Amino acid sequence: MRIGIDLGGTKTEVIALANSGEQLYRHRLPTPRDDYRATLEVIARLVAMAEQATGQRGSIGIGIPGARSPLTGVIKNANSTWLNGQPLDRDLAQRLQREVRLANDANCLAVSEAVDGVAAGARMVFAVIIGTGCGAGVAINGCCHAGSNGTAGEWGHNPLPWMDDDELRYRAEVPCYCGKQGCIETFISGTGFATDYLRLSGISLSGAEIMQRVAQGDNVAELAIARYEQRLAKSLAQVVNILDPDVIVLGGGMSNVGRLYQTLPNLIRQWVFGGEFETPVRQALHGDSSGVRGAAWLWPVNEPSER
Repeated sequence: MRIGIDLGGTKTEVIALANSGEQLYRHRLPTPRDDYRATLEVIARLVAMAEQATGQRGSIGIGIPGARSPLTGVIKNANSTWLNGQPLDRDLAQRLQREVRLANDANCLAVSEAVDGVAAGARMVFAVIIGTGCGAGVAINGCCHAGSNGTAGEWGHNPLPWMDDDELRYRAEVPCYCGKQGCIETFISGTGFATDYLRLSGISLSGAEIMQRVAQGDNVAELAIARYEQRLAKSLAQVVNILDPDVIVLGGGMSNVGRLYQTLPNLIRQWVFGGEFETPVRQALHGDSSGVRGAAWLWPVNEPSER
């Protein structure tokens, strides 16, 4: 049995999977914000609940909103800031009496969809989370690719490519929380989409509300989504020029905008070097379960599921 934990800023979720991918157990508890020791105990409690419910002992994989530094062994870049600087995998291994594997939550999305999702069997998968923030992950042959610095897939904190005059103004007006300007995240997260609509209309709406206005024929809302599509396309074309993945997977709230899967391929093609782009762009099959399932799959099928 493989146990996955999705450690989020507001909730922590557990899933237990059989080798077939069948869900055996799933539960979530509130995340104790700003309390590292209490966070460890919530994870331990969820693991115990899963093992008690299934009568089995499992391997442990954890998806986190940050990364483990290969250089220091502690967590970095986590927006759940109480995790930063902590040896999370070592502390949990001691608490749970077994090896624990960690990966960025977007890398877990990539692994989940590469193992038994919309990219099953693809050699290289690039998976994007476009929600409140913006992250991405890479899976190669169904396994997480974190990179030698633990930062593979941190696509959202590269600058938006090929900026036009308005995007240059946006860059100056909307700095990123990371301390830099012009990050892709500030443009193509769900938050960025809502911010751009506010700049255009003077009205503050959620992404879902803006898309309702698109459906009603609102010209400003249509302009906002068209600009969003162009920015997302440019950002993904840059990835194609570097990695040329076999499948691009979209997750997070903005992935529910159905028209993206019709408009993006032609838009991306305009920015790819050589003008050729036939890569499938697909919505994550497992939706908001992808992260926790991918955490469980940090132990691949061909590897023993318990140590």
